[in-house]
Amino acid sequence: MENQTYSWRWRLAQFLELRWWRRYLQQLNWPDYVEAKRVHWRKVLIQMELQLLPGEQVLDAGCGPAGIFTILEAQKVDAIDPLLEAYEKKLPDFRLNQFPYVHFQGMMLEQLDQREVYDHVFCLNAINHVADLEKATQRLVQSLKPGGTLLISIDVHRFALLKFIFRIVPGDVLHPQQDDLADYVHLLEKLGLDLEKKLVLKQGWIFNYAAIKAKKRNGSST
Repeated sequence: MENQTYSWRWRLAQFLELRWWRRYLQQLNWPDYVEAKRVHWRKVLIQMELQLLPGEQVLDAGCGPAGIFTILEAQKVDAIDPLLEAYEKKLPDFRLNQFPYVHFQGMMLEQLDQREVYDHVFCLNAINHVADLEKATQRLVQSLKPGGTLLISIDVHRFALLKFIFRIVPGDVLHPQQDDLADYVHLLEKLGLDLEKKLVLKQGWIFNYAAIKAKKRNGSST
């Protein structure tokens, strides 16, 4: 990885992420779980005031086994995740061919090499899993068309002291990146996006679950 500070954390997080999914899904009925996620994603789109049109180009980055791609049958969808192959092998009910309208690719966000392709980029519950936050976010922004929308959702720190501690001591091993909401907003603005909406979707003791919607500036060459 380019960012050696996080390389070991990223490898550990990926291993634990797969193990978490295997244990979590063992307790659930897969069709019911996917339907519940569809309900959740539709709610998030309403909360963030984002409406997609048929035929638009969409990227689901860090899609997981039941990402927002599950409700995008009317769009042209690419979905990427470094664990896709492992999900198909290790999760008993997940199969890529269940979603024939999606073009899946197993890759890290940092490996994305598209420029001005997508009308919308989603990175939901994923950006804090990456090895190199700035590079991964830059790749997402580069893949947006001018005027395109990026929607991210993340667990963000509520307290500066705990953010500082978690950056030193891996108290949250599933997430190599430890940041607060202001950190993400600052990064997106630095990379040529204009903030349209930010919202705390769920409040926790240490982390808030938040979403940010931002639009790429016309003429931005990030």
